[in-house]
Amino acid sequence: MLEGKAVVGETDMLQTMQQDALHLAAKALDIFDVTESTDIARFIKKDFDRVHGPGWQCIVGMDFGSFVTHYHGCFIHFCIGNLAILLFKGLGREAVSSPGDC
Repeated sequence: MLEGKAVVGETDMLQTMQQDALHLAAKALDIFDVTESTDIARFIKKDFDRVHGPGWQCIVGMDFGSFVTHYHGCFIHFCIGNLAILLFKGLGREAVSSPGDC
């Protein structure tokens, strides 16, 4: 399992939610090849939507930039080897002026 090889870059998630993200990423990499980034992202996003409520976004790849707006406590960026994973709960248009918790 690759969970122990994950390096967290930035996060504002609680430790338990971070562990969920790392565990799911490791599970996804056990199922999918590292080149199947869309499948990995879909796997992580769908489970986070199920467990932590809808609205999660997941970006997986070896080279990408991002600038996102997210709920406080709902953001993590980490790497497993050369693969970067960005997971966050995005703010909808209606929530930008009155953010809530994830």
